[in-house]
Amino acid sequence: MAEGGVVAYYRVSSAKQGASGLGLDAQREAVARYLNGGRRQIIAEFTEIESGRRSDRPELDRALAAARIHRVPLIVAKVDRLTRSVAFLSRLLEAGADVRFADLPTIEGATGRFMLQQMAAVAELEAGLISARTKAALAAAKARGKKLGGNRGVSLSSASRQAGSTLRSNRARAWAADLAPLLAEFQSEGVTSLRALACALNERRIPTPGGRSIWTPMQVSRLLSRLRCSEAS
Repeated sequence: MAEGGVVAYYRVSSAKQGASGLGLDAQREAVARYLNGGRRQIIAEFTEIESGRRSDRPELDRALAAARIHRVPLIVAKVDRLTRSVAFLSRLLEAGADVRFADLPTIEGATGRFMLQQMAAVAELEAGLISARTKAALAAAKARGKKLGGNRGVSLSSASRQAGSTLRSNRARAWAADLAPLLAEFQSEGVTSLRALACALNERRIPTPGGRSIWTPMQVSRLLSRLRCSEAS
């Protein structure tokens, strides 16, 4: 594997499981096998503790932000259980990061993105079929004279599409938002001039938006302007 770093992302089903390491150790071993003693090193790790059917994944957002900032791949330890989560797959597709899977080591780059698209399509189809079967069952029950109550008209596929669409944003603004906490940290430490901020970013080895290794005061100025525009909008 080429020289550089990776960001690792793990998922456990409960706080107890996360605290005990049950399942987490196996995921870490899977990522280690994927790296296979290569030159890439894990520069950051994020563990998601899933809660019921919630679609928000704050640790995934942090992991994707770290991968974008450092311009390194995001390694998902296990691809299982993703095939039914349209929101999760949509988030990965729209993230602007190179996402790879430890249990599918040959899938990466354009092939990996194609695989994610197919998984999302299958998840969307499944959600639609479930919705259609539910509506048919409710219609049959109503025809038999059974009284129906509650909100039964929400389409799972429509809800999934809406969840996915809310994750889409302008990638330039997302890049600036990823860097905003780091810039705030520098400024709280008294690093406020454009030149000083550029030096601080260079010391952290944060790539520029264009992928270069050296920040200039002008690039920092543009970044701050973009952040101000995002705050004003």
